[in-house]
Amino acid sequence: MSQPVVSLQNATIYQENRVILSQVNLEVLPGDFIYIIGKSGTGKSSLMKTLYGDLPLTEGMGHVVDFDLPSLKEKEIPFLRRKLGVVFQDFKLLPDRSVNENMLFVLQATGWTDKKEMQDKIDEVLDHVAMKGFASKMPHQLSGGEQQRIAIARALLNDPEIILADEPTGNLDPQTSAEVLELLKNINGNGKTIIMATHDYALLLKYPSKTLKCEDGALFEVVQKTV
Repeated sequence: MSQPVVSLQNATIYQENRVILSQVNLEVLPGDFIYIIGKSGTGKSSLMKTLYGDLPLTEGMGHVVDFDLPSLKEKEIPFLRRKLGVVFQDFKLLPDRSVNENMLFVLQATGWTDKKEMQDKIDEVLDHVAMKGFASKMPHQLSGGEQQRIAIARALLNDPEIILADEPTGNLDPQTSAEVLELLKNINGNGKTIIMATHDYALLLKYPSKTLKCEDGALFEVVQKTV
């Protein structure tokens, strides 16, 4: 059986000394697509931040792609994040740079040096999200859906083992949200593990998958008909 790429055991997640989630047990296998649902403030983003090293795990056990979270040192966080692709609700594109320059910035920051290899990789990921013709555009020239496609392409640059998508459709209309989820499902179909935090229950019903809920300080699996 495959080794889990994410594992939390009896983990307690804190935000500024306040318990957000307690006794969290989570196991994610390679190729899984998992939704994390729950109302605002119930811990979805805090859970995501713990997985990508933004919040330290001080209680319980946990590992993400071979990194032990309780013993994770500050200098190791960039190496953890190279194995993760993170997609945010607000895209987080650099507004003063073109799409291509946004991509170059990430590759340079993660140690790429060969110009041809970098450009080939950028072309590959933009092609993957059907945005290859937009490389010279500035973020403000793109719609919300186009910006999110670019953000997903950026998350793919370092061939991550896991994509963490934190409310990736939160700023998008229903039609665009469905297109973004379709894209994430296709990426998952090619073998990438995806964990997606969302409160868009219509999408869950349209694209069902394993669903975990944050509620009353706990994380538990739910049957989709009951969400």
